[in-house]
Amino acid sequence: MQARLRRDYRKKHHDPVRFQAGETVRVGERDTEWPEFLWATDGSGRSGWVHERFLAATAGETTALQDYDARELDAEAGDVVRLIEEAGGWWWCENAIGEQGWLPERDLDIEPPVIE
Repeated sequence: MQARLRRDYRKKHHDPVRFQAGETVRVGERDTEWPEFLWATDGSGRSGWVHERFLAATAGETTALQDYDARELDAEAGDVVRLIEEAGGWWWCENAIGEQGWLPERDLDIEPPVIE
């Protein structure tokens, strides 16, 4: 599937949390705007929002259930992106030059799949 950006989007965190399955992650507060996301810190001290499904527990020290990268994708209104994975109102996307990152679904016009 693909989507077109409704408006420009700029990443908010420039060195976001990222980890691999099995790593220890510290979990803090829950986001009030995006309630499925938790503030988490990886073993290198990077912090960012993580969807709860990527973590074994939602408080304290926990284990990562799968690889995760909180990187957001800078995008311009009108850009078309390939949708890869959805989590709590955000999509992991890939742009035309192969860069990947998260974009909020509210900024995307999702195009129905083409049936051939």
